[in-house]
Amino acid sequence: MTESAPAAPARQPVPVLSARGLTKVYRTGAVTVQALRGVDLTLFQGEMVVLLGASGSGKSTLLNILGALDTPTAGRITFRDHDLTHASDRALTQFRRDHVGFVFQFYNLMPALTARENVALVTEIAQNPMRPEEALERVGLGHRLDHFPAELSGGEQQRVAIARAIGKRPELLLCDEPTGALDSATGVTVLEALAEVNRDLGTTTAIITHNAGIRKIAHRVIYLADGLIAREEVNETRIAPSQVSW
Repeated sequence: MTESAPAAPARQPVPVLSARGLTKVYRTGAVTVQALRGVDLTLFQGEMVVLLGASGSGKSTLLNILGALDTPTAGRITFRDHDLTHASDRALTQFRRDHVGFVFQFYNLMPALTARENVALVTEIAQNPMRPEEALERVGLGHRLDHFPAELSGGEQQRVAIARAIGKRPELLLCDEPTGALDSATGVTVLEALAEVNRDLGTTTAIITHNAGIRKIAHRVIYLADGLIAREEVNETRIAPSQVSW
């Protein structure tokens, strides 16, 4: 009787970005707003996470702090084994430049530059970039390289923004309402581009959205309320972007 080989142990998820006890307080005159109230969160290598919550729940504040666009009032944030909590402005700029791609609701493309040139703005200063043509091909725009933003639809412009974000091969892709300004069919196209980047490049991806249906494409869902993580869900079965209910 031949004994079967033991099953390989499950791979442990690798932390990429960790936040502990994050708080953020905004003060305007006598008015104090506590946007985050002690958030603990870890993003793991290669996962896609969706962050859901009502307006004012702290989603965008959290994403901005994770991407070093803002700093916490208190708490600790680490990228792999690097403590970003007390990093200098220069070090945070280098972290954003080398490791983080951003996609926002509004595309922020340079109107006088072609799609290729908009992507090259990032790839020309990156350490290990893709060619702009490759980045645009990955989001299905290889045939629109020399078109200006005014010649592109909203969905195409957002895909140029995604190509610009991934062109430097970031380890983190942070997306704030990337489909918020799009209709359902166009939004699905954008989600397909994000899912493909996550799957094929292994880019850790976090997406803020108000559309609860989008949560089903993620590995994990984080619900925020009143500046806190209310609960988390793991999707044992994920759906394709084409199946998202708008």
